[in-house]
Amino acid sequence: MHTSRFFGAVTLAAALTASAPSFAATHMGGMAKKMLPAPGVNLNMNSRFGGPGVYTGAPALGVTLAVVMAGGGPKHYSTMTLLKTLAGDKTNAEVASLSKTYGKAAVGQFVKTFDFIISDALHYVTVKHVALPSQPAVDPKNGEALAGALWGASSIGGSRHNVEVGLDHLVGHALHLQIMKDVDAKYGVGADAQYHVILGKAMGDLASVYRLDANGKMKSSM
Repeated sequence: MHTSRFFGAVTLAAALTASAPSFAATHMGGMAKKMLPAPGVNLNMNSRFGGPGVYTGAPALGVTLAVVMAGGGPKHYSTMTLLKTLAGDKTNAEVASLSKTYGKAAVGQFVKTFDFIISDALHYVTVKHVALPSQPAVDPKNGEALAGALWGASSIGGSRHNVEVGLDHLVGHALHLQIMKDVDAKYGVGADAQYHVILGKAMGDLASVYRLDANGKMKSSM
């Protein structure tokens, strides 16, 4: 990958992340604020676009299965179907909000990228003979519970979140990196960076709508 393209994409991610501060790790003098990391999260490692935090533990394949099923299943997966499951009657408002913030074309590319990521992940599940659980860890028809599971998976400790940690949880860190390389090859590193930012904003919006705490639990039920 050409160096200038990579750093240009990182600059894009940094600029866009300013509109989604809940996913940007807090810095003081270039160093992350000291905090107790979430289980399995190494804050001494930086994710590609999201700042401090890499999850190197075992993937939560039951949640992964729930995401795929919520999107229509392996053969008919659609990111828009997943979004409708997650956001319910607020789907159109969320798409409109994201389009206003990032542009309609960027949101369209986000959907295409997400579709490809799920397809690519399922490809690796097949060729690597990964055994998915027989049942999802979360009811794939319960958007609120699924949003909570995804929000909690992105926690890096305290009230901070990193969307890349959430992706590490879904497929494992090594496979997450491989899939992102595949995204770079198909759509470019700029689309990759933008995907992470828009996903982070969408997840933050869902957390706000459902009043989720840092671990993905509904505050109203506490």
